Amino acid sequence: MAVDVILGLQWGDEGKGKIVDYLSENYHMVCRFQGGPNAGHTIKIGDNKYVLHTIPSGVFRQNIINLVGNGVVIDPITFMKELDKLDEAKIPYRDRLFIANKAHLILPTHRLLDAASEASKGKAKIGSTLKGIGPTYMDKTGRNGLRVGDINSEHFKSRYNQLREKHLSLLKLYPQVDFDLEGEEAKWFAAIEQLRSLNFVNGEYMVNEAIAQGKKILAEGAQGSMLDIDFGTYPFVTSSNTVTSGVCNGLGIAPSKIGRVFGITKAYCTRVGSGPFPTELFDDNGEKLRRIGQEFGATTGRPRRCGWIDLPQLKYTIMINGVTDIVITKLDVLDDFESINYCDSYDIKGEATDHLPFDLCVEEVNPQYTEIQGWNTSLDEVTEYQQLPEKAKAYITTLEEKLETKITMISTGPERRKILIK
Repeated sequence: MAVDVILGLQWGDEGKGKIVDYLSENYHMVCRFQGGPNAGHTIKIGDNKYVLHTIPSGVFRQNIINLVGNGVVIDPITFMKELDKLDEAKIPYRDRLFIANKAHLILPTHRLLDAASEASKGKAKIGSTLKGIGPTYMDKTGRNGLRVGDINSEHFKSRYNQLREKHLSLLKLYPQVDFDLEGEEAKWFAAIEQLRSLNFVNGEYMVNEAIAQGKKILAEGAQGSMLDIDFGTYPFVTSSNTVTSGVCNGLGIAPSKIGRVFGITKAYCTRVGSGPFPTELFDDNGEKLRRIGQEFGATTGRPRRCGWIDLPQLKYTIMINGVTDIVITKLDVLDDFESINYCDSYDIKGEATDHLPFDLCVEEVNPQYTEIQGWNTSLDEVTEYQQLPEKAKAYITTLEEKLETKITMISTGPERRKILIK
């Protein structure tokens, strides 16, 4: 049995949490394979809204096993807050939630380093969420990080202190920032004690044994493909591989075990924080997209930058991910637009292209738009694809033809029921 993958095709915030929650009832396991608490996967069930930062989005489905893979970085404080929310909602998870021993831990000093480093950059800030993600991955590649499996080691405290001292030395290079290190460390060690009560496993064996047993597994990505450390808009990226190849490293499976790849994109485009965004709108349409789409970060609360959908960008991420199925979310946000634009190509130095340049940060890119008519009809009561207004179906068909990839699902709202199967 292969491992199917869900990931974002834009700059994150595409609505992955809802789609994972929707699809997970068809799987035995849901596994997060990278990222950390900089993610914010929002799921609405009935009148209740939940935001998950580290825990896999399959946790709300009974009998689904959820694994936090070795490619994830974990802040024990944030993790325990998430579990507290699940406890409050009476969501059972203790026998269904597992954490890979090889997942790395975010220390309070990682967050302090993140804040100090970002503060030192002035106008050159990359838009970090200040969750300590980057410094933690730096320690991982520097071969002196702390991992979940180390929690039960007799040398855990001494190794913590050694890493802490390294961080405090590095902090001398940066301006001081307001951070209660003593208070955060107290909370961190209290959370570590709670973390000990959870299920630690050798995740690579757990996943591969499940594959061998014919279990269906869904790998859940965080952020979006354009934030990938290798293929995103560097340096305005995250610190992990957000693309399909990250599943192999983040869970410990062979490339041959990858099955379907569900790539998620909004019906328009958004980005949080700094960095290039070719189709960003600075007019009333951009503000309208933000207002109707409630485009504010689930993790940071920051207003998202909004623009029309970018097909060259999507072709790029479809290519590097090997996408087999496209999922369109937030189609309903376009209900009230008289006309809708999509970017079909770029003009770069007077030449038309649908290829992304080496460096979007420095290359002047002029998006070339095609305008189509909007449908000016609420999709609130639509329950099947065939019920969509003809102009909405025409928009979906155009995207499918241009992207040369099958669109299999369309989301028309945050609720579970608002999924149309094409």
